[in-house]
Amino acid sequence: MPNVTIRPLNRTIEATEGATIMEAAHAHGLYWPTTCNGEGICTSCACVIEQGAENLDPLGRSERKTLSAELGPAALRDGRLRLACQARVRGDVVVSKPGVRPARPSALPLD
Repeated sequence: MPNVTIRPLNRTIEATEGATIMEAAHAHGLYWPTTCNGEGICTSCACVIEQGAENLDPLGRSERKTLSAELGPAALRDGRLRLACQARVRGDVVVSKPGVRPARPSALPLD
């Protein structure tokens, strides 16, 4: 299984091959900031790929359009910025995303 290292949390998790970065984080009980709940229409889940960009599926048309529309064409120049809800893991990667943390248990009773 591929590993995803998340900085600055400095936590490495295993990802099912083909899962998105965000799906892998959620599977390990981590909160990943998002406002569209992983639909790929905002950029609040965007992360910087520090290592292993070649181990992600290529940037798709929809992801490219969202990044460009929301952050401007400069966001696409170096290819390191990806939407965690869209980037599918095929091998080890190191990403940087402030705000990722262990998810809080729900305050609602389970009755």
